[in-house]
Amino acid sequence: MSSRQASLPSLNIDNVAVMRGNRMVLPGLSVTARAGDIIWIRGANGCGKSTLLRLVAGLLTVTSGNIHSEGRMALADENLALDANVTVEAALRFWADMDGASADARDAALTAMDLQDLAHIPVRFLSTGQRKRASIARVLASGADIWLMDEPYNGLDSASCTRLDQAIINRAAAGGIVLVAAHQPPSINVALSLSLDSQDAAA
Repeated sequence: MSSRQASLPSLNIDNVAVMRGNRMVLPGLSVTARAGDIIWIRGANGCGKSTLLRLVAGLLTVTSGNIHSEGRMALADENLALDANVTVEAALRFWADMDGASADARDAALTAMDLQDLAHIPVRFLSTGQRKRASIARVLASGADIWLMDEPYNGLDSASCTRLDQAIINRAAAGGIVLVAAHQPPSINVALSLSLDSQDAAA
């Protein structure tokens, strides 16, 4: 087994801050996550939830502080990141192949988000809720160690929310790390619930 395969995922956000416009966001934020942790990030619009996930994903640069991670990441945000002109199955297969994931992982993701009946429908024909489920399935199929999920419950019905809850629980139970940014309080047991409005944290 290689050292990459043997290492457990981890995430360390150390005294991070970032400038957005003329405003400092996330001043002095520190969070540590280990394998099996679910971190729930709450707060009002504009408090920095999406900014934090994009910083962790490496899409933005910190103004001060450091972020160190071990393990592959997958991000689900407002960008669907699926080819609208191909079927749901083909769009997921593209990303699964890019991520080196198996066909079984792709099929399991379709099942987890109840997309089997839509597998052969072009992505452009999906409803808002279906598109959200497909975006989540892309992350599930990736085999990534760390999931970054920005408002993943928006647009989902109660059955799909329950499916997402279970997928997150399963990922953590398998040794992954999940960061969820959401307006609502956690619906599942989490290692840390962090409010960016006040930067108070509760285990």
